[in-house]
Amino acid sequence: MMMLAGSAFVAKDAVIGYATSSVRQEDLIVPAAEQQGKHVTISGAKNILLVGIDPRPDQDPSEAIRSDSIIILHIPASHDSAYLISIPRDTWVKIPRFDNGKARYNGGHDKINAAFAEGGLKTTGKDKRKYGTTLLADTIKENWGITFDAAAIVDFTGFTKVVNVLGGVDMYVDQETRSVHIGHDAKGNTKVPYLQRTSDSGGTDLIPVAGVTPQTYRVGYQHLEPWQVLDYVRQRETLPNSDYDRQRHQQQFIKALFKKIASKDVLTDPAKLKKVLDVVGEAMTIDSGGIGLDDWIFAMKGIGGDNLLTIKTNNGTFHSSQEQPGAEALDRTTLALLESVRTNTVESFVASRIDLVSK
Repeated sequence: MMMLAGSAFVAKDAVIGYATSSVRQEDLIVPAAEQQGKHVTISGAKNILLVGIDPRPDQDPSEAIRSDSIIILHIPASHDSAYLISIPRDTWVKIPRFDNGKARYNGGHDKINAAFAEGGLKTTGKDKRKYGTTLLADTIKENWGITFDAAAIVDFTGFTKVVNVLGGVDMYVDQETRSVHIGHDAKGNTKVPYLQRTSDSGGTDLIPVAGVTPQTYRVGYQHLEPWQVLDYVRQRETLPNSDYDRQRHQQQFIKALFKKIASKDVLTDPAKLKKVLDVVGEAMTIDSGGIGLDDWIFAMKGIGGDNLLTIKTNNGTFHSSQEQPGAEALDRTTLALLESVRTNTVESFVASRIDLVSK
């Protein structure tokens, strides 16, 4: 038994060592970067800023990139649960002044996804990631007083490789969803099913392409192939609540991916686990806030798919901004939710508003 236990510890340490070495680590937010070399501890409640980007394959590296998804991952001091809270990307906010050394932003009001773009303007690669995430974190602090202990950027294009290695994921499709990107003609050829035009109101008009049937995802628990799941979580134009429905689907995707990686099929297959860790490392950039990734892994070991809760903002519907037509504002309940993040009282707040938990 002692020999088996010893072997298990060696295997665990080897896996953690490989995982931490395969993940790209950078300074993404200045407050976290400044903690390097200072005394920090894994104890206590933690806030992690998750930024999703979806750059075009042919995009100029110096071109501005707006954050596609903005998620606050809140972990209570007990470290036995976690909460995913999305901030709508069209939320009208005050963005503070910022200078990245190559471009200066004088501050002003804009949609929150512009903060990442303005922060990284005229920079590329590592600097674009760092300054974009820093200004986004500064903007969240400016508007709601929330600070972050760590951050991560998720490249949805990179996650294509992750899902390919896993062979797809099992997800519950909670509403019928038509794709605006993938369709098929009568011969089975893959074609774009809609032409997209910007409407006079600033929205998007979809013009059906004759003879092309959109890929449609039906309601129900099912296995989605890699190309299907990446297409599914990108859809918003054909959904009644637009970006809110997409946010929910992306959160569900994160949970499904998390469960798949943590499944016995992956963890007990060293070759497959190695491939997964390699591609996850390519798809993510992490700022651990001066705390070793092995410490994060050990402290959060009690968090699984079932206690990773996704929380609705604005009750999952568009909430118009009175300051800016076409933009959004956060309703009172969402503002109270963010205040509970700031004061580390999310558990009690959600317990009193269980209806905010996405099913």
